[in-house]
Amino acid sequence: MKNITVSILLIFCSYLSIAQEKEIKEVLEKQRLNWNKGDMNGYMQGYWKSDSLIFVEKKGPFYGWQKNFEIYQKAYPDKAAMGYLTFDIKQINMIDKKNAFVLGAWNLQMEKEEQKGFFTLLIKKFKEGWKIIVDHSS
Repeated sequence: MKNITVSILLIFCSYLSIAQEKEIKEVLEKQRLNWNKGDMNGYMQGYWKSDSLIFVEKKGPFYGWQKNFEIYQKAYPDKAAMGYLTFDIKQINMIDKKNAFVLGAWNLQMEKEEQKGFFTLLIKKFKEGWKIIVDHSS
């Protein structure tokens, strides 16, 4: 009986992890689609709308959803500048049932240039869904 209970618990935990990973991938895919439509506001909905959001790039960290939004708007003022974004999710590690670590690669194809790199994300589940709380992109 004990072995059956443990087996059921393991199956349930595995199912829960798979479902959470699917939800996280859906958030990232929605971001990608919004980016490719030129919808910066829609793209930003994947981020935690808080002054405590952390974004780390080669120049160092900066904080806050609004600051992140302003930096993106300046760097990518219109759909043409935004180009076409793709992601390659390398792994999603569930830290616990409300926090996850994501490793991936990004590629941004513009008319005359291509940018690409890697990202690590800390994602947290809030009552409104999964949100990126830390984004380190290079």
